[in-house]
Amino acid sequence: MLGFRRSRHRLTTAAAVFGLLVAGAAVQASAAAPAAAATPHRILFDNAHAETAGNADWIISTSQPDPLGQDSSPSAETDWTGALSSWGVALQKTGDYSLKTLPSGSSLAYGGSTATDLSNFDTLVLPEPNTLFTTAEKTAIMTFVKNGGGLFMVSDHTGADRNSDGEDAVEILNDLMTNNSVDSTDPFGFSIDSLSISSDYPSAISDSSNAVLHGSFGTVTKSLIASGTTATLKPADNSAVKGLLYRTGYSGNTGAFFATSTFGSGRVAFWGDSSPIDDGTGQSGNTLYDGWNDTGATNAALALNATEWLAGGSSSGGGGGGGTCTAAQLLANPGFESGNTSWTATSGVITNSSSEAARTGSYKAWLNGYGSANTDTLSQSVTIPSGCAATLNFYLHVDTAETTTSTAYDTLKAQVLNSSGTVLSTLATYSNLNAASGYTLRSFDLSSYAGQTVTVKFTGTEGSTLQTSFVLDDTALNVS
Repeated sequence: MLGFRRSRHRLTTAAAVFGLLVAGAAVQASAAAPAAAATPHRILFDNAHAETAGNADWIISTSQPDPLGQDSSPSAETDWTGALSSWGVALQKTGDYSLKTLPSGSSLAYGGSTATDLSNFDTLVLPEPNTLFTTAEKTAIMTFVKNGGGLFMVSDHTGADRNSDGEDAVEILNDLMTNNSVDSTDPFGFSIDSLSISSDYPSAISDSSNAVLHGSFGTVTKSLIASGTTATLKPADNSAVKGLLYRTGYSGNTGAFFATSTFGSGRVAFWGDSSPIDDGTGQSGNTLYDGWNDTGATNAALALNATEWLAGGSSSGGGGGGGTCTAAQLLANPGFESGNTSWTATSGVITNSSSEAARTGSYKAWLNGYGSANTDTLSQSVTIPSGCAATLNFYLHVDTAETTTSTAYDTLKAQVLNSSGTVLSTLATYSNLNAASGYTLRSFDLSSYAGQTVTVKFTGTEGSTLQTSFVLDDTALNVS
């Protein structure tokens, strides 16, 4: 923590003077972001992590990577062999999906030249993986999602170690989210519970606008637990996280059996059991359970609607957006390296002062830190195109000379305003209590503002004595 008092100053470096002469930067397409999902939507099912170990048979077809090699025009679940064949056949029959499987012995990669590289797909399905992802694979998965991909994670109950390697799907998926090189600070806003729930029919929340619960494949009312688990939601870490179906007797942040979230430009879905996607058919010798056609649940609609939403094929609900949208990063001068351009800021906020380190480059936005009563602001107006999913990201570092562990003396509000200056939403409020070393990625879903011109605004308010510094860098408003 820093105990110094910051002196007020204006930018006087040559770089800053040059930046003031530059017109506002044009909206740029993110170089890393993949193009918006085209029709057919491209879905990759993973079978490289022991998805067929033991009695599991989590494949859409034994023909891999291309299920069309088994039957090019399937009309029934038995035309393809696998416990997920109903899922695959239902998608294939629409004519809107291109399906592939990553075969056993392969590795997940992003940005390469192979046909099964994640850059060639809109959605990755992880149907109860039973071996840990390598460091490189976790980087590939997280980068894929951050750049606009959809991730469908299907877990099972704790202890479902089908290949006896000491790891089950709960541990493997939690490891993906907490031990990767892209963002290990609860990037999706939930963790998977170490539970083994024997049976239940989790119910859907009431949300008529949600595209996962009310999609083109039908209305979702219930799902199925036949030895499964749930997730604990942490909206303070990612405000986009949302529980859609809950274990009986649970709501809010606990007992979420099916949840969605966003990360960067991408979308995420979690399901707490593999039984709902099991269609009861598969390779000889496996003991399977027909959850797909369970009459007490609507598992088929849930799986198919969620796949459509993850691939960007829906126009509302879930993480929002979708439809026809060109993937782009909308904020001008997002890393502040052009100095005091494109943003409206209090004097001295955008700075290359060495007293606070930038996350990348030399410049950042440093609000407050004076140790005296003051208010700093930073804002930029942006138009979010209609039909887009939109995610606001920024990295925040907070340090303070305050010693309290209970009182928020100094605060930073992240808000969305309309063109008249009216606050539409306070996304989050941070304070001296959030002080920590280094920068933390913060993400917020702005999809509900698609088709509008809004202002993203940060307001830092400092009390009269000890300093608190709120330092922002590497902002982005990604649409897809």
